[in-house]
Parts: sequence; structure tokens; C-alpha cells
Amino acid sequence: MNINATLFLQAVVFAILVWFTMKFVWPPITKALDERAQKIADGLAAADKAKSELATANKRVEAELSTSRNDTAVRLADAERRGQVIVEEAKAKAAEEASKIIAAAQVEAGQQTVKAREALREQVALLAVKGAEQILRKEVNAGVHADLLARLKTEL
Repeated sequence: MNINATLFLQAVVFAILVWFTMKFVWPPITKALDERAQKIADGLAAADKAKSELATANKRVEAELSTSRNDTAVRLADAERRGQVIVEEAKAKAAEEASKIIAAAQVEAGQQTVKAREALREQVALLAVKGAEQILRKEVNAGVHADLLARLKTEL
């Protein structure tokens, strides 16, 4: 064999191999590489979009948290004011009830005093009658003594 023919034959085989690779092997590889590059680009775009959406969502969350904190503070202040009002109302009602109880106790004490005076008058009258009876052992007239006792009660 001749080196020129071998070289020529190798060049033809190489050309066929290059043509076959360019026609059948290279397009799927480039297509796969292009698809992969597109997926990577889409992923990066989605990541950027997600990052911006996350930042926006974080801003909204911070705004909502701030609003919630303010609302909570306002509600707590209102609750404290309401609690103070309720406590003041309860104190006023308690003072009113206390004054009613004191007034009722004073009325009852007055009634008890009147009853005690009446009982004391009767006891004093009985003691006076007994004393007079012992002194006057001679003659006791119940009618006259009852009249005297009645006068004595009114004087006491």
C-alpha cells in the first residue's frame, strides 16, 4: 500500500466521521446544551423573581406586624381604661352600698334604742312599784298604782 493512498483514505474516513458527527451527533448535543442553558437561565430568572417577591412579602409582613402591634397597643390601652372605669364604678357602687348599709344600721340602732328605753322604763316602773309596795306593805290598790305607773312611764 501506498502512504498517499492510506493518507487519502484516512482523510476521507475522517471527513465522513466529521460529516456524520456534524449531522447526527452534534445537533442533539448542542440541543441538550441549549436546553440546559435555557433551564439554568429560567432558574436564575425565577430565583431573581422569587427574591424580589420575598423582599416584597417581607415588607408587607413588616407592615402588617407594625399595624398589628399598634392595634394591640391601642386595644390594651382601651382595655386598661375600661378596667379603670369598671373599678371606679365598682368603688362607687360599693360606697353607695356601704352608705345604705350604714343608714339601715343607724335606723336599726335607733329602733333598738327606742325598744331598750321602753323596756328600761317598764323595768324601772316595776322596780318602783315593788319598792313602793315594800314600803307601803299596808294597802296596795292596783288601779291607783297602774295609773301612777302610767304617769311615771310618760315622765320617764
